[in-house]
Amino acid sequence: MTTASDPSYPAHWEADVVLRDGGTARIRPITTEDAGRLVSFYEQVSDESKYYRFFAPYPRLSDRDVHRFTHHDYVDRVGLAATIGGEFIGTVRFDRIGPDGRPASAPADEAEVAFLVQDAHQGRGVASALLEHIGAVARERGIRRFAAEVLPANTKMIKVFTDVGYQQKRSFEDGSVHLTLDLEPTAESLAVQRAREQRAEARSVQRLLAPGSVAVVGVSRSGSGVGSATLRNLRDGGFHGHLYAVNEARAPGMEGDLLDGVRAYRTVADISAPVDLAVIAVPAERVPDAVAACGEHGVQGLVVLSAGYGESGPAGLARQRELVRQVRSYGMRLIGPNAFGVINTAPAVELNASLAPAPATARGRIGLFTQSGAIGIALLSGLLRRGEGLSSFVSAGNRADVSGNDILQYWYDDEATDVALLYLETLGNPRKFTRLARRTAAVKPVVVARGGRHTPAGHLVPGTRLPDTTVSDLLRQAGVIRVDTVTELVDVGLLLAGQPLPAGPRVAILGNSESLGVLTYDACLTEGLRPLPPLDLTTAATPADFRAALSAALASDDCDTVVVNAIPWVSERTLADDLAEALRQAAAEVPGKPVAVVHVELSELVEALSAVRAAPPVPPGPAAPDPTAAPAADPAPAQAAAPASGGAPREAARRIPAYPAAERAVKAVAEAVRYAEWRRANSEAGQVPEYEDIDEGGAAARLAALLDGVPEGTALTLDEADARDLLGRYGIPVRPVLPAPSPDAAVRAARVLGYPVALKTTAPHLRHRADLGGVRLDLTTEAELRRSYEELTEALGKPGELLPVVQAMAPRGVDTVVRAVVDPAAGTVLSFGLAGVASELLGDTAHGLVPATDRDVAALIRSIRTAPLLFGWRGSDPVDTPALEELLLRLSRLVDDHPEVTAVALEPVVVATEGLSVLSATVRVAHPPARTDLGPRTLPSY
Repeated sequence: MTTASDPSYPAHWEADVVLRDGGTARIRPITTEDAGRLVSFYEQVSDESKYYRFFAPYPRLSDRDVHRFTHHDYVDRVGLAATIGGEFIGTVRFDRIGPDGRPASAPADEAEVAFLVQDAHQGRGVASALLEHIGAVARERGIRRFAAEVLPANTKMIKVFTDVGYQQKRSFEDGSVHLTLDLEPTAESLAVQRAREQRAEARSVQRLLAPGSVAVVGVSRSGSGVGSATLRNLRDGGFHGHLYAVNEARAPGMEGDLLDGVRAYRTVADISAPVDLAVIAVPAERVPDAVAACGEHGVQGLVVLSAGYGESGPAGLARQRELVRQVRSYGMRLIGPNAFGVINTAPAVELNASLAPAPATARGRIGLFTQSGAIGIALLSGLLRRGEGLSSFVSAGNRADVSGNDILQYWYDDEATDVALLYLETLGNPRKFTRLARRTAAVKPVVVARGGRHTPAGHLVPGTRLPDTTVSDLLRQAGVIRVDTVTELVDVGLLLAGQPLPAGPRVAILGNSESLGVLTYDACLTEGLRPLPPLDLTTAATPADFRAALSAALASDDCDTVVVNAIPWVSERTLADDLAEALRQAAAEVPGKPVAVVHVELSELVEALSAVRAAPPVPPGPAAPDPTAAPAADPAPAQAAAPASGGAPREAARRIPAYPAAERAVKAVAEAVRYAEWRRANSEAGQVPEYEDIDEGGAAARLAALLDGVPEGTALTLDEADARDLLGRYGIPVRPVLPAPSPDAAVRAARVLGYPVALKTTAPHLRHRADLGGVRLDLTTEAELRRSYEELTEALGKPGELLPVVQAMAPRGVDTVVRAVVDPAAGTVLSFGLAGVASELLGDTAHGLVPATDRDVAALIRSIRTAPLLFGWRGSDPVDTPALEELLLRLSRLVDDHPEVTAVALEPVVVATEGLSVLSATVRVAHPPARTDLGPRTLPSY
């Protein structure tokens, strides 16, 4: 008997997943307690689907069937169910079989697999999600192949198997299609999985941002409070769907009466039409009842404005976890709790389900995500003040469910968004964030301001062990534009949303102030740009002079960007309008290069430049329904803009950004230049090479054996032999060392290894400290070895304290250090530097993201300041950098394939003119975290 409370129950197989239509389901192992659920599920399946499953009419399950399908050993027989609201909507099972097709046990590595999905949920991607998860379970249990028999008419199930991306064989036998799937992940299967993940998560966000109907739960009769404010913003913002107010204090019989001009009800259940989105603004203790009412009514998503959750301490965090579990049990997604709200300016939607007063912002090309409501207010205000609008806005509060990763999935192919701005206090799942950011940045800019860089004691944001500059470098490698402040976030976003990307770092400077031109010139040099000598138009310059100078600069082949400086005239208002028009005309005449304006006390110029004269009128969306009208039986949902690939800003909607200081304008230009360089350098993706000698399966088995009995949360440092064995399975040989507890033992070790040898101490306080005299090199005879041993022990201590070892000498070369470590905030990081003072004292170490490509590692070893020592500095022989690159790639593969490996240090790695030698290795392992970015699709768990 196996139940969910039994120790043998594999709880780590439980997962929440997003389905193709944006809804959610829970996947979990089937237990003996599921008999009633299984029978109920089967009764709701059509006769046709039953026929496809059993190849014959099979109207009901017998008691024997129910027992068989609910009793599993979770090794040779496994069943998983997809559930919503605790009820089954789909099942999958496998039975291990031998070569004769009969039931078998390990080491048999093939299993027969079969699915059944409730007809009402077919087409939602349930079977595809179940296949991903049952495949991962099978690999964990040593199964390498699935076999399936499918009737030819069951085209939907055949498509599930053929579209998954695994290597497969297909044949037609005895009237059925026989499929064999190799469960080893391939580049194609991973691409299929990632594409499905993107579509599903983007669709789940679209359902939240483009609802056809919204109910606000927690609207007061007095018109005060968060709920009433949100309702007014929805109403006054011109929402194009149906709008309802929910006030539990209303007397029975008053359903449908008006509250603040909107039809009001006591509960969501009283609304006689579908509700797509519910905004919950009631005290935290009443939220569970509101969520249950929404779930029972079929609401698709929630925005929870209520506070009192994770931000309030341990009790609130427990309440937040239970909220997420409850929301997902109904197949819904959640923004919040403690959220500020969401905005979608699409003309067909015009949704302002937030606390930002209507009108919150103009329609624009920037997407904005924040975790902090206060920061969200500041950013909205800053953008509006400078004339820029938004495509969408999400302030997720505690982001217990929907996070910045989900929003990136949505923005990736959102036609209305050209620039993505994010304020983040934590990266959440760092591996997934950098993967999504890299993909999104390839088509549109991603700008991130990250709070929590220096986390105060007791703060909820997890800290990082890496310096802030390192985290910034890692994000830039993923194409992310990292800025330090929300002001810079707005500054950079304005330039990217309104101007094309620069083709290079050359900057032309012109204006009517020589001093301001010099300041701009200096700022360019500080940011690593290449400024041309400033062109001073003098204080007598007219708008026509500015236009002529700007046109000439834009037409010149000598610059890539133009910064225009302007100081006030006596008659400021008229000239500001004329100057703005002159600059716009010049930019329109010679398009293709970005233009930024630096002004001094010219607020009217900012206002004039923010106006877009050439933009075509936006076609109006459908008229908003009368909020006093009774709901239709099935109102049509509002439609969001059709998704398309992102790209450069539209020429017709181009604005010229203006900045009150030269440093701010130049900073924005510099970030655009660096981003454009990244786009060009990554136009062709690097490759992760396949090495035939890598023993991934053997390494996995060895790690499982090493961690057997190790408590969760405890790290294990491998001994020398185990570390060498694990690294050797990935083609990383470590030069052996032999212990030398006495001079005679040292001599015997040298005879085994062969002269010349090195004698080294391995005591922790002397390890890698050649400067303390704990290393003797190039010992070619027994006499030299004995003399060195005597000198070492006389100078530093007894052998039992020094722990001396003997190692064969490696070819001379450059000593380097290669490391990989899992950081809580940045993910898995690959590091490289030269051994000794360069990396330890000067911090000359480069860091890269995992998995690393051939292009990544080539750039990594060339990015440190001491890199010339590897390439023949001052006449020395260049070392074997291709061998070094291969070592980095192999180490990246090891830590990427096996999340159990939490840290590896190879020190030193001596890189010679031909080949390299790893002289010492330290490896730490631990049970992997519950959530990684390596397995099947899954939402963060609580």
